[in-house]
Amino acid sequence: MQEFHERPEEDEDEEELYEHYRFRAEKGQKPLRVDKYLMNFIENASRNKIQQAAKAGNIWVNEEPVKQNYKVKANDIVKVVLSYPPKENQIIPQNIPVNIMYEDESLLLVNKEAGMVVHPGHGNYSGTLVNALKYHFDHLPSIQSELERPGLVHRLDKDTSGLLVIAKTEYAMDYLAKQFFERTTRRKYIALVWGNVESDEGTVKGNIGRNPSNRMQMAVLEEPEGKHAITHYKVLERFGYVTLVECRLETGRTHQIRVHMKHIGHTLFNDERYGGNQILKGTTFNKYKQFVQNCFETCPRQALHAKTLGFQHPVTKEEMKFNSEIPSDMQNLIEKWRGYAQSAIEA
Repeated sequence: MQEFHERPEEDEDEEELYEHYRFRAEKGQKPLRVDKYLMNFIENASRNKIQQAAKAGNIWVNEEPVKQNYKVKANDIVKVVLSYPPKENQIIPQNIPVNIMYEDESLLLVNKEAGMVVHPGHGNYSGTLVNALKYHFDHLPSIQSELERPGLVHRLDKDTSGLLVIAKTEYAMDYLAKQFFERTTRRKYIALVWGNVESDEGTVKGNIGRNPSNRMQMAVLEEPEGKHAITHYKVLERFGYVTLVECRLETGRTHQIRVHMKHIGHTLFNDERYGGNQILKGTTFNKYKQFVQNCFETCPRQALHAKTLGFQHPVTKEEMKFNSEIPSDMQNLIEKWRGYAQSAIEA
């Protein structure tokens, strides 16, 4: 969390304030002090820093500054405002290689590597895909005028690899965004999950929202809380203690596949945030534990790859479909489990 500073004495002109954080309290939010509330949302924030920010007039609720003991209620709009712009609005062009699979005058397809953050945010102000796009392309549009995220129509998590479409014109941005909103895009992911998935195929339906007991996670919530989300899955290969699945997104919520698969008892392999970096299925033998540890080291991230992306071209109206190869870390992981399963059969 960046340091908050006392606001300087104001001139005759009103000081301009910049919004650094904004949160809407969910419908089920019970009254909670604003300093405790913000600690649940802002990484690396200490209660003392938040209290100092409130004393300086930097914490606002429903467009009014509040003290640190203000009780946040359902539907409150909580903001942190400061006298200088947030760093994420100051995008530094960086000469970072980008794996472009397709490009024309309207758009480009990027095959993102695992570990690359898509856009700047708290703790990641450089080295992101947006920093690279800013260097390689001039005047990419932004879907939010107040937040510069050039060309971005959708996102992938930092440690998820795979396909992203980037808009190069305002028209392409609007046309592609409309398809994502109306759910006409075609998105398929490959995932390795813990456990033997019982059904060969199925559908997970469950509203997704912030986990009330762990604000760094999303979770399936009871309606009407959260946002409507649907994931279709199909088993590709079974390895006993883990299963290789294809997931097709009907909606696109934050961490959707990670949350939905955990919800049905099949957390993504090595998904640290959701507990998949622990041995969730298998034996207690040391040899097995060592094997799984080797698997964690082979693919040191959640085993999730955005393999297929389809959409209608903004200009030609042609139906376009792109596929990307499963990256080597995840492919090697799959081969390890395939070999383990085969040796178990032969034993």
